[in-house]
Amino acid sequence: MILLDGKALAEKIITELKGGFTRFGKPPLLAAIIVGGDPVIRKFVEQKGKIAAKLCVDFRVYEYPADISTNELRKRIAVVVHDADPAGIIVQLPLPPHINQQYILNSVPPEKDVDVLSARAVGDFSVGKSKILPPVVGAVKALFEEYGIDYKTKHVLVVGAGALVGKPVAAWLANEKASFTVIDEHTPDIAAFTKNADIIISGAGKPGLITGNMVKEGAVIIDAGTSESAGKLAGDVDFESVSKKAAYVTPMPGGVGPLTIAMIYRNLLILATPQR
Repeated sequence: MILLDGKALAEKIITELKGGFTRFGKPPLLAAIIVGGDPVIRKFVEQKGKIAAKLCVDFRVYEYPADISTNELRKRIAVVVHDADPAGIIVQLPLPPHINQQYILNSVPPEKDVDVLSARAVGDFSVGKSKILPPVVGAVKALFEEYGIDYKTKHVLVVGAGALVGKPVAAWLANEKASFTVIDEHTPDIAAFTKNADIIISGAGKPGLITGNMVKEGAVIIDAGTSESAGKLAGDVDFESVSKKAAYVTPMPGGVGPLTIAMIYRNLLILATPQR
C-alpha cells in the first residue's frame, strides 16, 4: 500500500507558489467571510491564514454574527468587494441554516471566486471555460499526477454529490471523458458499487462509511470527506481496514485537506495575475 501524502505534496506546491506571489509589488488580498463562531470553521480558517503568512498574502477575516440575515450578509460582502477590492474571496461553509447559501455564494464575483462556488463560476467550470479548478478537484488531480495514477482508463466511483466534492469532481471527470459513477445517500447498497470501483473518491462526510470489506484489492482510495467523530476530525474511510487492501490511500488528516488549501492559493495566484 502506498500512502498518498497530501501534506508533503501541498508543501511542495506552496514552495512553488512563493515565487509567483513575490512578483507582486503589493501582496494580493484574500478575504475570508465567517458567519458565527463555530470552532471547527475557525480552525479551517486559521489553517488558511497560516499558509497566507508563508506566501506573504494579505489574509483578512471578516466575521459576522450567526443571526445575520441573508440580505444583510449579502450587503456586507458587497461592501468588502467594493471597499477592500480583494483578489480572492472565501465564504467559509457551512453557513447557518437560515441563510440562503447559494444566494450568498453568488455574491462573490467569478473573477474573485477562488473556491469556484458561485453559479457563474460553477457554470464556467462545468463547460470547461474556467481558468481555475475547484480546490478539491485540483487536489485530486495533483495526487493523480504526482503518483502517476491513471484515472482515464479506470472506473471511478464518486461517493456523495455535494457542492464541495461530489458535484465538481463529477463535472471534472466528465470533462476529462473518464468513466465514472456517482452515488449518494439515496443509493440503497453502496457496497455493490464500491466493490467494483478501481478508484473511489469519497466526499460524503460520514465517518467510517467505507470499510475494507467494501473495496477490491488494489483499489485507489481518495478520502475527501470531512466530519467530526468523538471530537476528532474524521474521514469517510476506515483507514485501518481499507489500507490492507488498497494500492493507494489518502490518510486523514494529511491527505486531501492540506492540498485543498494549497489549491486555493494556486487559484488566487492565477486570478490575481494580470492577463496579457
